[in-house]
Amino acid sequence: MSARVFLYVQHLLGIGHLRRAATLARALAAAGFDVLLVSGGAPLGDLTLDGVRFHQLPPLRAANAGLKELAQLDGTPVDATFQASRAQRLLDLLRREAPDVVITEQFPFGRTQLRFELLPLIAAAKALRPRPLIVSSLRDVVRRSASPQRVAESVETFADFDALLIHADPALVRLEESFPAWASVAERARYTGYVMEENLAQDAATPAGTGEVVVSAGGGALGGPLLKAAVGARRLGALADRTWRLLVGPNMPAADRGEVEAARDERMIVEPARADFPALLHNATLSISQAGYNTVIETVRHADRAVLVPFGTARETEQVDRAQALAERGMAAVVAPGTLSPATLAAAIAKAMAGPSIRSFPPIDTGGGAATARALERMLAGRGNG
Repeated sequence: MSARVFLYVQHLLGIGHLRRAATLARALAAAGFDVLLVSGGAPLGDLTLDGVRFHQLPPLRAANAGLKELAQLDGTPVDATFQASRAQRLLDLLRREAPDVVITEQFPFGRTQLRFELLPLIAAAKALRPRPLIVSSLRDVVRRSASPQRVAESVETFADFDALLIHADPALVRLEESFPAWASVAERARYTGYVMEENLAQDAATPAGTGEVVVSAGGGALGGPLLKAAVGARRLGALADRTWRLLVGPNMPAADRGEVEAARDERMIVEPARADFPALLHNATLSISQAGYNTVIETVRHADRAVLVPFGTARETEQVDRAQALAERGMAAVVAPGTLSPATLAAAIAKAMAGPSIRSFPPIDTGGGAATARALERMLAGRGNG
């Protein structure tokens, strides 16, 4: 019988966490695991699940861009009754599944807003017999703004985990640069490489994006200012001889999309985000994007040159740190949070075009899906469960 994996993920504002978790789940399923992906965020209609089972919890989201308070999808605040009901559903699901491996995406190094259900989930997993492996699946960087108390709580909670799998290439970004208590978790931590699905499918006769400027904003919830600044940068003369392709994510507010549509000219294409995004990057002259995990890794893997415009606040530092890591190596130009305008974006475009191609740097490790499967296989075999 295949080892059973219970993979929990919660996306709060964008859709990147769910997409990365789905990519990881597909890689585990391809390696022979029986995977249940449990999602607590808004449903995503085009999620690819090849070989992966899926369970949707009663969905919730961030109440606002601060990502601190939670709300139901209609904006109703999440109260104690909702929390208790959802936590019980999660525990019932865990017990029915009786998995060999429980994976929490980000927790306990992030997603602490979900402690109301994740702490009981970990306690229940520990009580199962046989006890499953309990694993934290983590991105390349964590929020630097976490208080010393919150960092200490993460370390304390991690005591109940068997492993920390960091989906990054330490040659590019190391977790210890953003997590101050690295020494307390390092013994059970291992890098897997970035989790990314290779997909360059395209029509060879008419390759999309050739010579273009591709502007993307992930799920789009906070992408309106970037796309509007891109329209302005082009009008200032930045790569004005190129076709600009602006990709609108599914969560972009209608008002923002309407402004972009109204402002575009005949050399601008405005369309929904595309499944062949890696192919667009591969063929494009320049990528302009935010600095979410999935987009940055696809950019580094496929693009020629790039401008990153990270989302950042005093609390949310992840995208800023990821973008800065690339900027320090000369791999991308960056527009700092709070400074975005057509002029600053045009200046960053000029810098990116004058700098080296991303392809001139050593390739990064993007084999994190397969490496995660191998790591779980070794851990299960070491316990006699393989």
